[in-house]
Amino acid sequence: MEEIKNKKSIKDLASQFNSDLVCGLSEEEVLKCREKYGANIIESKKRETIFVKFIKQFKDILIIILLIAALISIIIDPSEWFDSLIILIVVTINAILGVFQENKAEKSLDALRKMSSPNSKVIRNGNLLVIPSSEIVVGDIIVVEAGDFIPADARIIECSNLKVDESALTGESVSSDKEYIEEEITTGGLGDQKNKIFSSTFVTNGKAKALVVAVGMETEIGKIANMLLTNEDNLTPLQHKLVHVGKIIGLISIIICIVVFGMEVLTGVSVLDAFKTSVALAVAAIPEGLATVVTIILAIGVDKMAKKNAIVKKMPAVETLGSTSVVCSDKTGTLTQNRMTVVKVCTNSEKDVKNLSDEEKTLLKYFAICCDASISCVDGETKRIGDPTELALLDVCINNNIIYNDVKKVLDLPFDSERKLMTTVIEYKEKYLSITKGAPDVVFKITANSEILSQMIEVNKNMADEALRVLALGVKEYDYLPKEAELEKDINLLGLVGMIDPAREEVKESIKIAKKAHIKTVMITGDHIITAKAIAKNLGIMNDNDKAITSEELDKLSDEYLEKHINEYSVFARVAPKDKVRIVNAWQKQGAIVAMTGDGVNDAPALKNADIGCAMGITGTDVAKEAADMILVDDNFSTIIVAVKSGRGIYSNIQKCIRYLLSSNIGEVLTIFLASLISIIASVDLGVPLLPIHLLWINLITDSLPAFGLGMEEADESLMNEYPRRKDESFFANKLGLFIGLEGVMVGLLTLTAYLIGHFIYESQIIAQTMAFLTLSGCQLFHAYNVKSEKSVFSKNIFKNKFLNFAFVVGFILQMIVIYVPKLNEAFKLSPLSFDKLMICIGISFVTVIVMEISKLIKRISKKK
Repeated sequence: MEEIKNKKSIKDLASQFNSDLVCGLSEEEVLKCREKYGANIIESKKRETIFVKFIKQFKDILIIILLIAALISIIIDPSEWFDSLIILIVVTINAILGVFQENKAEKSLDALRKMSSPNSKVIRNGNLLVIPSSEIVVGDIIVVEAGDFIPADARIIECSNLKVDESALTGESVSSDKEYIEEEITTGGLGDQKNKIFSSTFVTNGKAKALVVAVGMETEIGKIANMLLTNEDNLTPLQHKLVHVGKIIGLISIIICIVVFGMEVLTGVSVLDAFKTSVALAVAAIPEGLATVVTIILAIGVDKMAKKNAIVKKMPAVETLGSTSVVCSDKTGTLTQNRMTVVKVCTNSEKDVKNLSDEEKTLLKYFAICCDASISCVDGETKRIGDPTELALLDVCINNNIIYNDVKKVLDLPFDSERKLMTTVIEYKEKYLSITKGAPDVVFKITANSEILSQMIEVNKNMADEALRVLALGVKEYDYLPKEAELEKDINLLGLVGMIDPAREEVKESIKIAKKAHIKTVMITGDHIITAKAIAKNLGIMNDNDKAITSEELDKLSDEYLEKHINEYSVFARVAPKDKVRIVNAWQKQGAIVAMTGDGVNDAPALKNADIGCAMGITGTDVAKEAADMILVDDNFSTIIVAVKSGRGIYSNIQKCIRYLLSSNIGEVLTIFLASLISIIASVDLGVPLLPIHLLWINLITDSLPAFGLGMEEADESLMNEYPRRKDESFFANKLGLFIGLEGVMVGLLTLTAYLIGHFIYESQIIAQTMAFLTLSGCQLFHAYNVKSEKSVFSKNIFKNKFLNFAFVVGFILQMIVIYVPKLNEAFKLSPLSFDKLMICIGISFVTVIVMEISKLIKRISKKK
């Protein structure tokens, strides 16, 4: 693609493209330009096929070990194919669930996409045409007016009162004034390019003709999109921790396999049988249900989030928000409403816009009359066209039932950036009235009634200090229709209005909750620093000791200094896209898990670079949505706090599940290991307490059901009082690993006790194995309630989780079925137990509750001390 030398005059550029500034391109030149400079299409990241997604589900180390174990088992003894089949079924179901959830999220995202500029007006061969925006080429002459989206980057040829909303690109909520300048502007940022308009922004006022200088991936939007295509996805904290868990379990499995093989051979068991037992034990040591349980818990979390207006594109991203320690939030449209609103009015004294006097209503009416904006209802849909500042003036009249369109306008003197004034002349009581509005300092200079001038100057200063955008208005009566040269002189100053893009009402409470959860909220905006600080202080983001900094000041700081002092800053103003990435990186270097919220194209690189990016669903651009991990459908900052709570709850539930499942696996392995050890030391043939089919049944059926129930546990309110987890925090931190080990020893000893009773007292191997089988499964069913909460199992909320209650009942019934149903018990190599043996097993199983209650009591006493 040929490079465009953009630092040229407008005529030189037209010549380079063989375009005519009046007639545009010929059809022949259109084809040449498309060939040279490319099509007007923003590329998106190529999606993976379903097959690739399915294969990627098998990257987990636990899955790999299970598949290898299943393969070895079936090679060594093809007759034992049933165990391998069960493993393969579980692994496949887990992979299908993962693919299903990723596809579901992508479809939800597709439903949110909107065509920003389907058609555009161009001049070709001297004719004005309406064509699809994707067909525009470099060298085209485009025509835009109020309400139009801009389809490509272009240099202005001519314009009239042109204002463009560039908030999606720069973050600035106030429209930018544009003008014709022959030469290229080579200084300042995008917001300073007064003679250029950019793709995906839109015209709020005026009209223009412009020469297209960049399309598709070469536009400013395209360059940002390209950054997203080349940026690799990073693993989320949960993925890192599950990989860590998998490695630990994998290592333990291999060690167990080797040790048990050696012990079996030492006791005289054949090498083939010893090998089969050790492989079966290695399979048993891995919680086969773990991957499926975690996937389903995350899937449930994703569905819950969707019902609460958050679409998650990748399941582990739900948990990532739960570990977030910093939220870097865009101001415009995220913390604020992205809708300028009149909040102050002054005729005699400054006041809020409520309980308005007739004089104040007249002032607001005149402001609305002196506007080019319009609000209309077409086919039941409200259409708002014009500059946000002028739309705010119309809104305040509509909200206060002030009629402003009952006059006849006879003359308009449009606003321009040099005069900073706009004047409208209307018919008034058989005379003429000129209404002039504009920047206060300019209006004050042409004011005749100097007696109120000093008061208005003071009010203007106060409003500006509150970060309000201030407009002044004056009028003058004429007996005749005045000429343009007579206007805007010696006017009668009536008053001022102050407006701001107000904060969302619910955000302040959300930020309070975030602070309570030890999460720092940082405002990042393209707006002016005074406005940003005022909003930040109002919302509670900025405290007395916090600092605010502009992009210009930020550029002067070294990366080392910024990383060391990043926590001192709560507001970043006038930022460029590169600044946002730098800010996110600085926090990450401090070990923070960073969430970035935003809606504009300028937010996209930081959304991608953050640990989790949250794009807005309504106002968010397609580029931002593509970059994000999560999309907030309602554009509500408060949804982030709901997501944080959900994420913390899901992570807590996953920890409970893994604690529950691993303690069972440790108990299983310890039972067989100790039985083999006793056999060697005491020279007693104890046999094998649990067969591979018993272990697979318990791991896949008995354990998985209560694990699902634990995954449905509602997030405890106390979770939002805790500190976020550190990025480098082990999954087994806070003595979780120790508790899993001790609880596994408890389960193993209790299971072995039941086995020894059956072996020595009832002198039957099958009875002993049945008692071990029932005791092990019973221990796990009771233990599910132990790990449910740190509170006592005898508290009033013990049976609040109906899913866990259901799992307990079903799990117990299933154990009874495989033990007592003829033929089925034979298949499982079990024997029906008499009532006394059954009670012994249940009694031994219930010991887990007694031991855990004593442990919890000791913890509560030590915590009080």
